[in-house]
Amino acid sequence: MFGLRLRAAIPALLIATAYAADDVTLKPESILDKYIEVTGGRAAYEKIHSEIATGTMEISGMGLKGKLTSYRAEPNKSYTEIELEGVGKIEEGTDGQVVWSINPMEGARIKLGDERATALRNAAIQVELHWQDYYKKVDLAGTEDVNGKPCYKLTLTPNEGAAETRYYDKASNLLVKLIVPMTTPNGPISAEMVMSDYKDEDGILAPHTITQEAGGAEFLIKLDGVKRNPEMPAGRFDPPAEIKALMSADKAPKK
Repeated sequence: MFGLRLRAAIPALLIATAYAADDVTLKPESILDKYIEVTGGRAAYEKIHSEIATGTMEISGMGLKGKLTSYRAEPNKSYTEIELEGVGKIEEGTDGQVVWSINPMEGARIKLGDERATALRNAAIQVELHWQDYYKKVDLAGTEDVNGKPCYKLTLTPNEGAAETRYYDKASNLLVKLIVPMTTPNGPISAEMVMSDYKDEDGILAPHTITQEAGGAEFLIKLDGVKRNPEMPAGRFDPPAEIKALMSADKAPKK
């Protein structure tokens, strides 16, 4: 689901947790399964082979706003483009092997290690349906309130990289908050986002409002819609020329 794929850096919030009596024997796997059920069901997810999400991104308090478009296709191809006013074009993507980004601040670069693994996991279009292929462990860490609503707190340890934390509303079983440790050129960071405004898109509920905090700045993402199984532009997931140049340079003989 697209709402799971936009990550931003913030310090994690430490909140005391407590178990309810009926939570002690609850299996965390059942919470993940229930999420699939309440958002559309396995049959609806299995029909998804590609998607295009469109919307806007705003950096609150800075007056910066722009158009966002994200493409994904099975098994793990993605491309996201943000045209941010006053900043320029920000791009990132993967063809399922090479993971890259281009932006006015850093230029073009290829992502490696844990950063690459996280991006490939985020790009996987069926990651919610087949989470066991991407995570080696899931634990129920207790319960916490998110915006005044009791939530199950789950920690998921991926096959590669640090564990992420998810919060599922106990009443609706919708995913309402996500915290993910990430590796960046500037060192390790923690990314957090809060999802709301779930709407039906071709039989699957998807969040249409996503708030993120990063380095003291708050980002607001609003989706206009998500198209399932659309026709993709030719070469959409091919690495751009700047990235191909870096790939060629890496393969060049070193003197």
